[in-house]
Amino acid sequence: MHAGLLSAPVEGLDEALDAVDAFDRALVAGLLRPQPAETAGPARLAGAVAGTPLAARVAEAAAKAAAGAAGEDHCVALAAARTALLGSVHDALLNVVEEAAGRARGTQVAPVATGQPAANLLTAARAWLCELARCGWQGLDHEVVAGAAEIVSAMLPEPPLRRLATLLDGFAAELAASCPGASAERFPVRRWADLWSRGMLLTVPGAAGTPVTGTVDGRLLPLGVDLQEHATAAQAQVHAVFEPADGSAPRLVRAGVSVPKPDTVVGAGIWQLLRPHMSLLAAVGEGRSMDLTGMPVTAGGDLVWSDAHARPGEPAEAFATARVALPTATSPVTAPLDRHPAHIAVPVFLEGYTARTDDDGRVTFTVAGTGLAVDTDRIPAAGPLTPETVARSGACIALIRWDAGTFRVQPLAVETTVRKKVTPVHAGAWAGGTADKAGVRAEKAATDAARVLSERAGRLLRT
Repeated sequence: MHAGLLSAPVEGLDEALDAVDAFDRALVAGLLRPQPAETAGPARLAGAVAGTPLAARVAEAAAKAAAGAAGEDHCVALAAARTALLGSVHDALLNVVEEAAGRARGTQVAPVATGQPAANLLTAARAWLCELARCGWQGLDHEVVAGAAEIVSAMLPEPPLRRLATLLDGFAAELAASCPGASAERFPVRRWADLWSRGMLLTVPGAAGTPVTGTVDGRLLPLGVDLQEHATAAQAQVHAVFEPADGSAPRLVRAGVSVPKPDTVVGAGIWQLLRPHMSLLAAVGEGRSMDLTGMPVTAGGDLVWSDAHARPGEPAEAFATARVALPTATSPVTAPLDRHPAHIAVPVFLEGYTARTDDDGRVTFTVAGTGLAVDTDRIPAAGPLTPETVARSGACIALIRWDAGTFRVQPLAVETTVRKKVTPVHAGAWAGGTADKAGVRAEKAATDAARVLSERAGRLLRT
């Protein structure tokens, strides 16, 4: 791992992000009655894409926005320019990470999805998002935000539209929590602009799908699990190395599962919700490989998981995979709408570093003289891995992420010394069940909470 590359400046990065920030500030005030300070935002965005095929359309959109006359097509053009600019930032940063890891990038081009969802619902969603842009975050009120509810309800029964419906539903909930905008002290400016831009582009017919591009046969060697938890949903994403049965080069892949959840089910209880939907979690917990036959996969390296196409394989220790197979694995291409710095999550193996903890509890790995901040906030409570364990480790399987202007390390598993013996500790060790005392207690508490919820639901249905 050539960690020094991660601290080197990236040419053009600051200028690109400055242009994005200028446009994001324009969304705070709104595009309906732009003030002189805000009109510079769309103009900066247009200048940043002046040498691209978007140039003419974005220049026209910026001029209309400056005059307070931006229509739906202009909003789509501005969202496309912002997305393209952040996509270039994503590509530049990803090149740095892959060079530091010494791995090759995939050369495939991610295909565009086919299919035309209901145009009237896309039009309605686009109109609502444009209304948001016109009033701005400072002009938010409950009447404007409530306009999303009927659109979301109509979209949810349509599978091709559920991605957009979920985004709009969550976005509207965040906006409603900040209403009225005129009295809010601050806004999550970058996040809301990201959600707005993503929503605008998903209203373009055909943009919402991620096409399946083929099937694969071979052996899947798990590296670790990235567990993400929210109040009403949870997602587990398994990062792995896939060895094709035809003997071709190994490649990095992901397999994910998402479920809704009640807000009372937390910690290790989340695995109870996820396990029934993906047998791979049991294999991760047991330290086994999976043999795949005809498993659907996208060009972006995402396995469209189906238990019918997988069966448990031989034992496969994650750290052995990280030391032997990971360095030679080819990275997948990135789907167009996923080209965003926040989506960077590159598996790497680190060892020989020095770990230290400062007075505020922040952990840093020093790798070949370069300090890498460790994002211990991403370590899930649903496993035995803790920040203290990470701080005592000597080897680590991690995801390299980019956050707040710097690269960070998210540990998936570490090797640490316990009673003079090197012991692996995995964030996803409890994914398939556990005999660990702490894990058993956490599972029991979650089971009790789920039983109480089931009983209450049953009483409600009987009355």
